[in-house]
Amino acid sequence: MVYTSDKVRNICLLGHRGNGKTTLAESLLFWNGKTDRLGSVTQGNTVCDYDPEEIKRKMSVSLTSVFLEHRDTKINLIDGPGFYDFVGENISAVAAADAALIVASAKQSVSVGAEKAVSLTEKAKMPKAFFISQLDVENTDYFTTLDQLYAKFGDQHICPVWLPIMEGGKWTGYVDTLHSIAFLFKGNDVTAADIPAALVDRAAECHDKLIELIAETDDELMNKYFEGESIEGEELEKGFRDAMLQCLVFPVLCGVPGIGSRQIADFMVDYFPAAVSTAAIKAQDKGADIELTYSVDGPAALQIFKTITDPFVGKLSMFKVLSGKIVKDETYLNSRTGAKEKVAHVYIPQGKQQVEVDAVNAGDIGVLTKLMSAQTGDVLCDKNREITVSPIEFPKSYFGRAIAPVTKGEEERMASGLAKLMEQDPTLRLENNVETGQTVIYGAGDIQLDILVNRLAGKPYAVKVALDDVRVAYRETIRKKVKVQGKHKKQSGGHGQFGDVWIEFEPCDEPFVFAETVFGGAVPKNYFPAVEKGLRESIKTGVLAGYPVTGLKATLTDGSYHPVDSSEMAFKIAASLAFKEGMKQASPTLLEPIGRLIVNVSDALMGDIIGDINKRRGQVLSMDAAPEHGRRIVQADVPASEMGDYAMNLRSMTHGRASFDFDFLEYRPAPETVIEKVVSGK
Repeated sequence: MVYTSDKVRNICLLGHRGNGKTTLAESLLFWNGKTDRLGSVTQGNTVCDYDPEEIKRKMSVSLTSVFLEHRDTKINLIDGPGFYDFVGENISAVAAADAALIVASAKQSVSVGAEKAVSLTEKAKMPKAFFISQLDVENTDYFTTLDQLYAKFGDQHICPVWLPIMEGGKWTGYVDTLHSIAFLFKGNDVTAADIPAALVDRAAECHDKLIELIAETDDELMNKYFEGESIEGEELEKGFRDAMLQCLVFPVLCGVPGIGSRQIADFMVDYFPAAVSTAAIKAQDKGADIELTYSVDGPAALQIFKTITDPFVGKLSMFKVLSGKIVKDETYLNSRTGAKEKVAHVYIPQGKQQVEVDAVNAGDIGVLTKLMSAQTGDVLCDKNREITVSPIEFPKSYFGRAIAPVTKGEEERMASGLAKLMEQDPTLRLENNVETGQTVIYGAGDIQLDILVNRLAGKPYAVKVALDDVRVAYRETIRKKVKVQGKHKKQSGGHGQFGDVWIEFEPCDEPFVFAETVFGGAVPKNYFPAVEKGLRESIKTGVLAGYPVTGLKATLTDGSYHPVDSSEMAFKIAASLAFKEGMKQASPTLLEPIGRLIVNVSDALMGDIIGDINKRRGQVLSMDAAPEHGRRIVQADVPASEMGDYAMNLRSMTHGRASFDFDFLEYRPAPETVIEKVVSGK
C-alpha cells in the first residue's frame, strides 16, 4: 500500500458538468475491484459523489480523491466538479495532481468547463490529455467533438492516440495511432486487428503528427526524424512520455462506461507522468531557497490541498507529500503558524472512506485527521525545519448575500458553522459591514451559497439561516458653506442646562475636520472637546437618509455660556443641534461607492460587456489586449449599487467564459434619481 514516487500517478479529472468525469472514475474503480458494483450518478451511489448535496443535485460539488492499483502502480484520481461555482475545488485538484485528464462529451459541443480546465492546466504548466466520453449515446460522433477541440484549443499539440471503432452505434474497439495497430474488445481484454479501411488514412495522419511531436523532445530524435529514420520501440515509448511531460502533445482518448477500463489504466501507468519526473518545487527553509524533488530521502514536507469537516470524524486534511515521507506517531511543524501537530494516524482517501497506512511517501496523497491549526494551503514539515512553498491561490468571490439566522440568538452558532464551512471552501469569504449592520457571505454563485445554507441547516451545525440583498453603504455630504447657531437651554429646577454655539460648516477633502476661531472667550476652551464630540457623534447619521456624513469641515466661530448652567453635555447637545440645522441648509447630497471593475472577456463578447456596463451607469476607461490570445481586459468605474447581480449576469451573458474583479475605489456624488430612490426607501 506504500508506493514510491515513481509508482504513483496523480491525475485530476476536469471538465464540464455531466460530461462523465465521475462515471469514468467509477468505471475504473469497479474494473479494478475497488468497488463491488458499478455506481451511477443518477442513482446517487457512486464512490466520488457521496455528499448529500451531490446525491440530491446529481452532480459533484467538491473534489474527491480515489485510487486504484494496477501493475504495481497506484493511480490517484482527483475528481473535480464541473459546475461554475466550484472553481476553487478544481484549483485544489490541480494543486494535488501531476497531470489532468479533461473529459468532453461526444453528445454535446465542447463546453466552457473544458475551456476553464484547459486554462487551469496552462496556468499550472501541467501535462494533460483529453477523454471523449459517451460514445454509446445516440447521434454522437467522436470526430465532431475532436474537430471542436481543434477549433477551441488549436490543433498543434492535440492529437488522437485512440480512434474509436464503432459498429451499430457501439464501441467495439480502437485504433492505437501511436503504434499503428487496431484492437477489438473481448471482455476486459483486447485482441489485435487490422486497422479498418475507413480509418487508415486518419490513423496514418495522427501517427505522423505524433512522431513529429515526439522528435521535438530530443535532438537525437530530431536528427533521426529529419533523416527519415524510424522512431520505434523504447525510443518511441520514452519519446511519447517526454512529449506529454513537456506539454508538446495532448493525447485524445475515448471511452464508454464499463468498456476499455484496463486499457485506460494501462495508458495512465505507461504515459502519464509520475511525480518524481515533474519539475522540482521551489521552496524556502528558514528563509533559504531550496528545491523539493519528491524524493523519499528529502526532508519531510506536505501541503494540504483540501480541508473537509465531517460531522462524525471531524476535520480531515487532504495532503500531497512534497518531500520525504509522512509517518504516523510523529510530530510535524506547521510552517505558517509555528504550531506543532502530533500525527497519530495516517490515511489514504477512497471517497468518503479513509484507509489507514503506516506512511505516505513523497509524491503520494494522504489524509490527516483532527489537526489543530492547519488550513488549506499550509505546509507541515520536519519539526526541525521551517519549509514553505507558494500558497494555493484562490480567486476572490464577488457574489454577495446578506446572511442572518432565522431565529434570534443563534448568531454565534451561525458564525461557528460559517467558519468551518469556509475552511472547507476558501472561495467563500465573510464580511461584517458595521455601517449597514449586515453580515455578508460572498461566493462564486447562487448554487454555492444555496448549498452553504443547506449545510448550515444540517448536522452538526443545525442553524437555519436566510439570505437577503446586500445593502449599499452610501455617504452624505454638503455642497455649500453655511453658518448656523445651535442653542440648548433648559430649566428644570436647580441647575439648568445652557450651551450656545455658532458653527460654520463647509465642504472639504478630508472625512471630517474640526477647527475653532473663537475670540475673546465667548466659549471657554474647556468646552471645545465637548463641541467636537457632539459633532463626531452627529456625523454618524446624516439628515437625508441616515447615512454617515463625510467631507465636512466644522469651525466653531462664536457662542455664549452661562457660568452656572453651562456644562460639557449642554455644549455637546448644542453642537448636535447646529449640525442638524447646518446640514439642512448646506445643500446636502448623497455619495455612492464606486468600484473599479476589471473584466477578462473574449473579443467576440466585447459588445455585450460594454453595453451592460453602460446600463449600470459605468464609465469604461480602457479595453486592452489580455495576455491570452483573443481576449480583452475591460476596465470601468461602476457604482457598487449596480453590481449586486453582476456575477450571475456576466455568467449568463458569457456562459461562464468571462471573469472579473471589483474593488472599492472612492465615493462620488450620486445622481438625483438615485438620491430620490434611496431617500424614499424604494
